[in-house]
Amino acid sequence: MSGILYVVATPIGNLEDVTFRALRILREVAVIAAEDTRRTSRLLQHYSISTPTTSLHEHNEGARIPHLLARLAAGESIALVSDAGTPSISDPGALLVAAAHAAGRKVVPVPGPSAALAAVSASGLTADQILFVGFPPHRSTARKKLFESLRGERRLIVFFEAPHRIRESLADLAAAFGNRVVAVGRELTKAHEELVVQPIEEYLGTMREPRGEYTVVVQPGPEEREPRDPLPDARQLLQELGEMPNNSGDSRRDAVRRLAERYGVSPREMYRLLESAREK
Repeated sequence: MSGILYVVATPIGNLEDVTFRALRILREVAVIAAEDTRRTSRLLQHYSISTPTTSLHEHNEGARIPHLLARLAAGESIALVSDAGTPSISDPGALLVAAAHAAGRKVVPVPGPSAALAAVSASGLTADQILFVGFPPHRSTARKKLFESLRGERRLIVFFEAPHRIRESLADLAAAFGNRVVAVGRELTKAHEELVVQPIEEYLGTMREPRGEYTVVVQPGPEEREPRDPLPDARQLLQELGEMPNNSGDSRRDAVRRLAERYGVSPREMYRLLESAREK
C-alpha cells in the first residue's frame, strides 16, 4: 500500500494557530518536506515533534520529486509544509503535488492558516468573489500592466508583496486604480502585526519602514453603468409604453419596469412621468 502525501498548512506567525490534526500528521508521517527546514524546526521544537525533515524549495523541487515519490511508493507518508501558511499557494510544492497525482498517489489537504484569507476576513471589505493574484511581477512595467488589466475587477483583489517592493507596488496600484481603499496587512498574527484599512495615498503618506511580508486587499471600484438613452418628454414615454406588446395587467408593470431601465430611472419615477402625460 502506497503512502499518502499530506499538504499541511502551518502557522503564518503565531505558533498557536496550528490545528490539532496538523500536529498529529506531522508526528505520524515518515518525513516532512519543508521549504526551509530551519523555519520548520521552530514549529517542531515548540511541539516536541521529532519527525525528520528534508528540504523542498524552488531550487531543488524538481530534483527531489523522484526520491519523494519513491518513498510514497514504498508505503511511507510525507507531510508537505511551507515556511508559513498553506503550501503551493505562492510557495513551493505544487510540482510535487502534481507529480503525486500523476503517479496515482493519494494527496490529502490538511487545511489551516492562510495570510490571504486572514487579511480578507479582518478587512471589512466585501464582494461576492475574491481574486488572488499572488506576488505581482518584480519589474515595474509588468506590474503596471497587471494592475491596469485588473482596474475594472468587481472582485476583491488580494496579493502578496515583499517589504522592499511594497511602496512601489502601492504607488503603481494607485496610478492604475486611483485612490482606492485597501487593507494592508503586515506581519499578520506575529508580535508586531498590523492591519490598516485606508485609501492608498493616505496609507503611503503615513507608512513606516517596511518590514515583513505584506498582504494587500483591494476594494472593488464603483460599478460602471452603461450609458442610458436621454430621457424624452412624458408624452413620448407614454407613446413608447403603448407600442410595447401585451401591455395589460402584470405585463404592463413589466413594460414600465423595462422602460425605466432603458432610461436609467426608478419604476416609481417612470409611473409618475407617465401619469403626468395622461393628465395633460
